[in-house]
Amino acid sequence: VPLQGPTASGAMDLAYVCEWEKKPKSNHCPSIPLVCAWSCRNLIAFTTDLKNEEEKDLTHMVHIIDTEHPWDVYSVNSGHTEVITCLEWDQSGSRLLSADADGHIKCWSMTDHLANSWENTVGSMVEGDPVVALSWLHNGVKLALHVEKSGASNFGEKFSRVKFSPSLTLFGGKPMEGWIAVTISGLVTVSLLKPNGQVLTSTESLCRLRCRVALADVAFTGGGNIVVATSDGSSTSPVQFYKVCVSVVNEKCKIDTEILPSLFMRCTTDPARKDKYPAITHLKFLARDMSEQVLLCASNQNSSIVECWSLRKEGLPVNNIFQQISPVVGDKQPMILKWRILSATNDLDRVSAVALPKLPISLTNTDLKVANDTKFFPGLGLALAFHDGSVHIVHRLSLQMMAVFYGSSSQRPVDEQTIKRQRTAGPLVHFKAMQLSWTSLALAGIDSHGKLSMLRISPSMGHVLDMNMSLRHLLFLLEYCMVTGYDWWDILLHVQPNMVQNLVEKLHEEYMRQNAALQQVLSTRIVAMKASLCKLSSSTIARVCDYHAKLFLIAISCTLKSLLRPHFLNTPDKSPGDRLTEICSKITDIDIDKVMINLKTEEFVLEMTTLQSLQQLIQWVGDFVLYLLASLPNQGSPVRPGHSFLRDGASLGMFRELMVVIRIWGLLKPSCLPVYTATSDTQDSMSLLFRLLTKLWLCCREENHITEPDDTLIDECCLLPSQLLIPNIDWLPINDGIISKLQNKQLVRLQFGKAPGLVGHAVSSQFDAFVRAPGQPKIDHLRRLHLGAYPTEECKSCTRCGCVTMLKSPNKVTAVKQWEQRWIKNCLCGGLWRRMPLSYS
Repeated sequence: VPLQGPTASGAMDLAYVCEWEKKPKSNHCPSIPLVCAWSCRNLIAFTTDLKNEEEKDLTHMVHIIDTEHPWDVYSVNSGHTEVITCLEWDQSGSRLLSADADGHIKCWSMTDHLANSWENTVGSMVEGDPVVALSWLHNGVKLALHVEKSGASNFGEKFSRVKFSPSLTLFGGKPMEGWIAVTISGLVTVSLLKPNGQVLTSTESLCRLRCRVALADVAFTGGGNIVVATSDGSSTSPVQFYKVCVSVVNEKCKIDTEILPSLFMRCTTDPARKDKYPAITHLKFLARDMSEQVLLCASNQNSSIVECWSLRKEGLPVNNIFQQISPVVGDKQPMILKWRILSATNDLDRVSAVALPKLPISLTNTDLKVANDTKFFPGLGLALAFHDGSVHIVHRLSLQMMAVFYGSSSQRPVDEQTIKRQRTAGPLVHFKAMQLSWTSLALAGIDSHGKLSMLRISPSMGHVLDMNMSLRHLLFLLEYCMVTGYDWWDILLHVQPNMVQNLVEKLHEEYMRQNAALQQVLSTRIVAMKASLCKLSSSTIARVCDYHAKLFLIAISCTLKSLLRPHFLNTPDKSPGDRLTEICSKITDIDIDKVMINLKTEEFVLEMTTLQSLQQLIQWVGDFVLYLLASLPNQGSPVRPGHSFLRDGASLGMFRELMVVIRIWGLLKPSCLPVYTATSDTQDSMSLLFRLLTKLWLCCREENHITEPDDTLIDECCLLPSQLLIPNIDWLPINDGIISKLQNKQLVRLQFGKAPGLVGHAVSSQFDAFVRAPGQPKIDHLRRLHLGAYPTEECKSCTRCGCVTMLKSPNKVTAVKQWEQRWIKNCLCGGLWRRMPLSYS
């Protein structure tokens, strides 16, 4: 395949590799197939073929890692007695299916929402019949990314929802969950998960004449049907296709199958290649929701050929005799479905693994043309791994080469002699399983030594673009993640420190162009996204602090306002929280008591224990307001945390509302008030801070008309440190992820089960300025409780921002539970939780 332009080698590079600890007797079983699966939350599940003579065999385990902490592998003893043949994540990335060569299928889900703790809850089986293909049923959600609309202002135009029916619906059109599998003896089995936890399973043969199925794949049609493709492994046999319909009749699962047109691979009918490729080794639909395109690979001992086929509707020519008898037939030509070959490669080295893109890019001619003109290739390439250790990315329609990666063993082709010498030296290290990330910007491979490699794939496939264009590509994918809720770790792999400022500004501009309802839905996600971007440049680290504080403020504000209760149940439409917001923005008085008078105090009455249990959160609000006001005089330095709050009218307004609520609660129970250390006993610290906060808020409450704070306000703020003790704010959790260590494009080598030594570099040294030193007492970042220098409680930490909090709640009060519900599944930044070892101190 001729290389196109300069793309070949600059397009892919190794970001990191992670390997198992070398055991003196660990050996590999080359015959065991490996599988891996990549979820939209950037968790990777994979199997390995390592056997240790003394210790337990690792082969039947499922290993799960989070791409940001690959060394922290969670190996779950799967209970599968035979080789694991399939792994599949669901759409939400929170459940995993595994199937083995004994016909057992297991469904795994997180225990206590922890990414490193999994349990098997349900499953199904076809006794002794190896599973060759497995998939979750389709939930009817399908998006299309329109590259030609990447400049449109509305997210709905860039990422449009495609009309697609779920495989099966419950009452009211809610998609039913479940899975479908194909076994080696030609059976198809479907399991449905009922909302009450029951599993309905049914098994049917694919057609009357059951025959061996060596390879199979599953895809879905827009009308809610399922298509299964099968091959018996020989290229002289046809590749068969079946339509499968699933329904529920009388509380039982019913399966109907129907035969669709089949095909013979072209290489078997081509006289020059007739018997060259005896075996079909790979059979894949190009996407789970594209049942009309299929990729086939036929191989011999040393080489392979890949073909791409598509299903077309064609007219059937009708003989003249019939046209004279019935004129109706002559008008409308009868249509027939037929497989046609789209493209094929030349003879290639032997293919060892295939990875298909998951990005649902629109494939209309205009979209393809714009993608080609702007050099935006994510979602258009599929990856082929070869037995010599190299990886090619080829176009999913034309199969033309887009990029190449040479593995360690497949050094670039040299003269004939060395190639001959290499061949005899035994099998080279190559990928046995590969998966592309959800944005196609990264590729994970498991090689024949059980090692995991993470490759970066350039969005432009190595074409050199101007900065503006590179930013647009990354921005388009960030917006896609923002809309879908997928994790964006793989996009961060491509962000260089000099891009951060621009990306954050452009992301904010795009966000402000959306309608108010959508802005509301995405309000926390965009803050989390900006925080993760700002972590990547040493000049924006201080803003990470601000974004985390903002997430915390939004969450506290929602929780405390939701505790307010209307005095009478049949109150007018506004909730007490909304009325509080309205009154605080209308009454701009700087005296806290004058604002308070306008509120109905009976709405603020809570139980004493509740108020006491909220004291830590209230203290944070009080401390933060004091810190902000005290830092107003030296506001000229954007490298100090808190800087962005001084111009953020919305956030200051939130603080102002909270101060009013806290003031009223303080009348009910004085001990819940924030504690200040003041120099004089008579001073009313709350009303002093409220007065200054209001003056600052008045300067910037209107976004397009921000004025500078006047000198008297700055003078008063200068006096604060002499009146009150300024608190130390706990800014950032410790950052132990890998993403910032990958920026200089140097390969990072890691080992499973061993955290890497923290390598110092520009960003991390800046970062440490805002982090507690290792010996200092630890803190629960979300409950604002001190855990001591050597915590005795089990904790969990966020896989993205590193936030630490206790696993079990120390407090049983409902209000506290309400606060904890906000981050029980995910951290406030949207990251997944992982259990921390007790010795983390």
